[in-house]
Amino acid sequence: MNRGDLILMAYLADQLAGDPEWFPHPVRLIGLGITRGEAFLRNPDQGKRTQLVSGAALTGAIVVGTYAATRRILREAYDRSGLLGDCLEILLAWTCLAARNLEQEATSVINALGAGDLASSRIRLARVVGRDTEHLNAADISRAVIETLSESASDGIAAPLFYMAIDGVPMAMAYKAINTLDSMIGHADERYFYFGKAAARLDDFANLLPARLTASAISIAALFFEDTDALTAWKTWLRDGSKHKSPNAGQPESAMAGALNVCLGGPNTYNGEVIPAAQMGAEFQKASVVQARSAVRLISLVTILCVAFSIVVAAAVQRPKHSVIKQ
Repeated sequence: MNRGDLILMAYLADQLAGDPEWFPHPVRLIGLGITRGEAFLRNPDQGKRTQLVSGAALTGAIVVGTYAATRRILREAYDRSGLLGDCLEILLAWTCLAARNLEQEATSVINALGAGDLASSRIRLARVVGRDTEHLNAADISRAVIETLSESASDGIAAPLFYMAIDGVPMAMAYKAINTLDSMIGHADERYFYFGKAAARLDDFANLLPARLTASAISIAALFFEDTDALTAWKTWLRDGSKHKSPNAGQPESAMAGALNVCLGGPNTYNGEVIPAAQMGAEFQKASVVQARSAVRLISLVTILCVAFSIVVAAAVQRPKHSVIKQ
């Protein structure tokens, strides 16, 4: 299937179906592989160097294995039937995107918050963020929603679309493997500091361009709404994008801070421990429910811009009339 058509079909499928919990998502299989691989490669007596090597081996095996398995499955499907191959390719491409689910989860938090139900909004927020939510006030919840929308627009929308445009579904699935590895073992705590180092650095590298594309898309999308500021989005991104401890997360978050004229970043609590962080758009007001709703609208348009950009990239890099699977 032509990659441009594939990207469009995947976007439409995601908008129609979202990410139903009953569906056997490939990421769950990837996560199972990571869990079993860690159990096989780790033992309590490992030194720092051994942990680094073991973690790198697991990271390489999961990423390469995911790419190779996806490519082989699709090739075999196309060998059986062109229709079967197209359907399976669209199905797998759909699972790489999380646009509708991201918007739905954010909207559920916002609606509960707008209704004055702090307890429910905290519970719903805990589904999509890693920070402690039990004691967050309305401004903190709104900030968390906006930050999650901004960062997830990169790793849940822009990045999968970009890698799908470059090398089809196998590369998009390999990216999802990288992202899953980072979320499971790429932590800077005592358990994973060395074992997850390779996964964390690979995730940083894989998101370098998509994060900046997302920040650009946020700045452009802000042109189309009366309550968002495109110029300030651009200026705040250039000024504050590197303040985040992550080389990538701060890019879309700082652009969003400027677009909404809202202060993002600052300290968060994880497992009872307060972790300090720099603020982006420190001169702006605290987040509100109104701004969180504006962020959802903004990300909806960002998704469309990313789809359009990815279709253009796919047309530029793919040889005419040949699917990556059939070559």
